Amino acid sequence: MYVWARFARMAATTGSRGPWKPGGESRLSFRCLPTDIDFNWHLNNARYLMLADVGRVDIFFRSGLFALMRRNNWAPMLGGVQTVFVREIKLWQRFDVVSSIETWEGSQIIGRHRFVHENGETAALVMTTAGVYDRTARHFVESDEVIRALGLEMTQRQPSEAERIFMASHAGLRVLAKQHR
Repeated sequence: MYVWARFARMAATTGSRGPWKPGGESRLSFRCLPTDIDFNWHLNNARYLMLADVGRVDIFFRSGLFALMRRNNWAPMLGGVQTVFVREIKLWQRFDVVSSIETWEGSQIIGRHRFVHENGETAALVMTTAGVYDRTARHFVESDEVIRALGLEMTQRQPSEAERIFMASHAGLRVLAKQHR
């Protein structure tokens, strides 16, 4: 099933999963299909990121963020990703993508997407840094402002050491990328 079919399935079943609550997760189930595999007959690297997108958008829909972004001319912007592959997901295997918002700092939001085998073992972990961009004002919106606009009660926790290392690595890569314009 191509990405749009999976996206449509997620959007059509959003109501059955109920509203997203702060501290909660998005859990979506998939099967590794022939269109998902590489020459090693397992889920290809790009598909992990695409399926993480589906989990992230599920949170956007269920939290009300998607509607808020449309009203305010805001857009979600992914800043960076880091992926670690622990176990392969083989052709025809079922697995879940468990997505969550871990914490935030300023306008930077840290997300986590865990790919989980049916037996509960982690196959891969994707960490993301993202933000909400105000297209009209041409700047990123502070995360606290987004949370207030959603009417959510969330307490920011300090980023863990691993999350700080990820954010620092991302910032360093951005500097490097901008040097080569």
